[in-house]
Amino acid sequence: MAQRILIIEDEAKFARFVEMELTYEGYTVAKALDGREGLDLVAAHDYDLVLLDVMLPGLNGMEVLRRIRRISAVPIIMLTARDSVMDKVAGLDNGADDYITKPFAIEELLARIRTALRKGAAGRSSDTLQAGPLVLQPARRQVTAGGQAVDLTKREFDLLQFLMEHKGQVITRDVLLEQVWGFDFDGETNVVDVYIRFLRAKIDEVLGKKVIATVRGVGYVIRDEG
Repeated sequence: MAQRILIIEDEAKFARFVEMELTYEGYTVAKALDGREGLDLVAAHDYDLVLLDVMLPGLNGMEVLRRIRRISAVPIIMLTARDSVMDKVAGLDNGADDYITKPFAIEELLARIRTALRKGAAGRSSDTLQAGPLVLQPARRQVTAGGQAVDLTKREFDLLQFLMEHKGQVITRDVLLEQVWGFDFDGETNVVDVYIRFLRAKIDEVLGKKVIATVRGVGYVIRDEG
């Protein structure tokens, strides 16, 4: 069955162009020309991926993103004419899986779609990931530690999920940067250590012990014994 993609984009000609390209690639495509219509479609149908424009009239893309994340873990790629770091950070922290700045080559968009779809499929392949008292449910994007809910940002969740998917394996910082932040990430290399500290502050406080171990000079690992 063809994978289903929803385009939420107010520029009709641009949306039609993207629709034609995606249809040619074998995807089933639906369109919404404003945020409210897009939200209604997400609530009523199962999509494999959403392409969401930031600059929508009325209900803007960031608000649409936040509302979608209340009801669905569908992969979302933000389409933006802005190249502001803060806009990108806001989108990722509010639950977007990726972003692409207009104008872009259709080949780049297709590559990002394939990557997001693979990650989405991997997340759905397991209903529950567990490491001792730490439980992560990818489809629901929920984490509990000792039965207590843990509130994580999008990036914290993705980092923890990748570590739990590779439980028992020592993962290097370079691999975490590539797999969680993306191959084209050009920020500070210590961002992994910063986010590990964020996770530890939230999880260790609940459990009273460290669940993410540091392997000095190599990287990080999660083991069942915590």
